[in-house]
Amino acid sequence: MEADTVAHCGNSLVGDFIWSLTLTDIHTGWTECRATWNNGATGVITQIKNIQAGLPFELRGFDCDNDSEFLNHHLVRYFTDHKPRIKFTRSRPYKKNDNAHVEQKNWSYVRQLLGYDRLDNPQLVGLINSLYSYQWSLLQNHFCPTLKLREKKRINSKYYKKYETPKTPYQRLVESPHLSEESKSTLKKQHQSLDPFKLRRQIDRQLKAIFKLVSVTSNVRKRI
Repeated sequence: MEADTVAHCGNSLVGDFIWSLTLTDIHTGWTECRATWNNGATGVITQIKNIQAGLPFELRGFDCDNDSEFLNHHLVRYFTDHKPRIKFTRSRPYKKNDNAHVEQKNWSYVRQLLGYDRLDNPQLVGLINSLYSYQWSLLQNHFCPTLKLREKKRINSKYYKKYETPKTPYQRLVESPHLSEESKSTLKKQHQSLDPFKLRRQIDRQLKAIFKLVSVTSNVRKRI
């Protein structure tokens, strides 16, 4: 899975605020998000473990950018000591396209849901994680199809792309030969119990509760 973080800082990085951690599986597009207070190593590792525990597949590799919340001894030690060991890689400096799969989710999974407001109330962490880990994850991974590039070639000065048939991450997992039949059966039962319209209504209710705790004045740039 590729990993990235999004800062909910409004228009200033000064002070304490919430960050969103996003992990995307490059094979199926399955994406999970979690919120953490600031972007310290301890909080990020806690949310990575939380995501890993709820994945319908085994985490085999972790790829991130070069920010300090990922490149630290705590995370290296966790992946190195993990049984089975999880391959830990990073992108090249200043090469955003190395993490293109997760970078494109920063808008569709994070900004489109929470916007650009400054979220500097620690009470919001639990509310956002409840939304991220349940309704938002189920709606996006089970019911929102995504495109997957099949072929890209250059003819003269133009690039031509061909895409696979749009599928949801759930569909790609069920069709994958790498997932056990037991895991597929569990996923199918979960999928049959879901109602996307009900999930959408629940998301709207939770967003109202979240933004009641967002202060309008917190978006004003703070002076150092």
